[in-house]
Amino acid sequence: MADKKTVTIKQIGSPIRRPESQRKILIGLGLNKMHKVVTRQDTPEVRGAIAKIPHLVQVVD
Repeated sequence: MADKKTVTIKQIGSPIRRPESQRKILIGLGLNKMHKVVTRQDTPEVRGAIAKIPHLVQVVD
């Protein structure tokens, strides 16, 4: 269980003038301010959220 994969996500775009659904996805990922970095468990749900807003987030290696 200790070897669960994680993904690090950085917010690179502002949610200003974006649809409400995209803002909610950012909040769901734990992002709300520019250049904030969070680490989440690498699940299909998280990957799907990232795929919906690729212009606002960046996956950091």
